[in-house]
Amino acid sequence: MPGLLGNLEPVLDHYGYLAIAGLILLEDFGVPAPGETVLIAGAVYAGAGRLNVAAVVVIAIVAAVAGDNIGYAIGHFGGRPLVLRYGRYVFLTESRLNTAERWFTRHGGKIVVLARFVEGLRQLNGIVAGITGMPWRKFLVFNTIGAVLWVAVWASLGDLAGSHITAIYDQIHRYQPYVLLAVGVVVAALITRHLARRRRTGEDADR
Repeated sequence: MPGLLGNLEPVLDHYGYLAIAGLILLEDFGVPAPGETVLIAGAVYAGAGRLNVAAVVVIAIVAAVAGDNIGYAIGHFGGRPLVLRYGRYVFLTESRLNTAERWFTRHGGKIVVLARFVEGLRQLNGIVAGITGMPWRKFLVFNTIGAVLWVAVWASLGDLAGSHITAIYDQIHRYQPYVLLAVGVVVAALITRHLARRRRTGEDADR
C-alpha cells in the first residue's frame, strides 16, 4: 500500500480486524492514533480480498461509537479540570478545547456529525460533548449517524479506489475547510428559510 497506509501493513497483517477496532477506539476518545488511516487501509485490504469489507464496516462503526462514548464519559464525569490536567499528554491544549467547545455550543448535534470528518475535532468529539452537557441520548444518536457516514465514505473509497486512495485522501483533506464552509452556509440558509416560514405562518395566523 502507498504512503501512510503502507506503515500500517505490518499491523494489519498481524492483527487484522483487532487492529482496526483498537486504533479507531483509541482515536475516538482522544488518543492520537491513526484510526481513520487504519480504516482506509482495512478497506483497501478488503478490496484486495484480504479482509471482508462488511466485517470492516461493522467493526469500525462499533469501535467509533464506543470510543466516542468513552470520551463522553470522560468529559461528563471528569469535566474540564480532568481533561486539561491530562490533555497535554495527548496534545489537547486549553485553546484547542476552547475552540471545540465554541463549535459544539453553537452547532449542537450537527457538529457531532460533521466533527467525524475533521481531524482534531474527531478526537475531541465525545469529550467536548460531555463537558458541554449535551444529553447523552442526543449525543448517541448524532454520534452514531456520524460514525455510520464516516465509515461508509472511507470504507467505500478504500474498497473501490485501491492504490489510488492516498491521492484521493490528500485531495479531500486539502479542500476539507472549503467543504465544511459550504456545508455551514447551506445549513445556515436552511435554518434561515425555516425561521422565515415560521414567521410568515405566525403573521398569517394573527390576521
